Amino acid sequence: MEEKKIIILDLTDCKYLGELHERIRVAFDFPQWYGANLSAFDDLMGTECDADEVEILGIVTMPEDLQKYMHKIVAILDKVVKERKYYSSLYRHIKPFSYRIED
Repeated sequence: MEEKKIIILDLTDCKYLGELHERIRVAFDFPQWYGANLSAFDDLMGTECDADEVEILGIVTMPEDLQKYMHKIVAILDKVVKERKYYSSLYRHIKPFSYRIED
């Protein structure tokens, strides 16, 4: 049995949008050319993310505007959860996906 691949996205004390996307790029091992925006995150979650689970840390330590921005990131993660659930029921090689927020 394969071990679960868990990505930890630590956003503790993240202060800027560019820093947020750089932490995402590094945690998810996205390519250097990652576009550092919501559209790029959405695209690469569908094509480059092979994680089974994502654990997000430190959101409450971020400025309020970035915490609000995270609602959009979470909406994308919710979409990925639904898509992977559907496709994993059809294809054995596609694994379910989940995330959790720990603060």
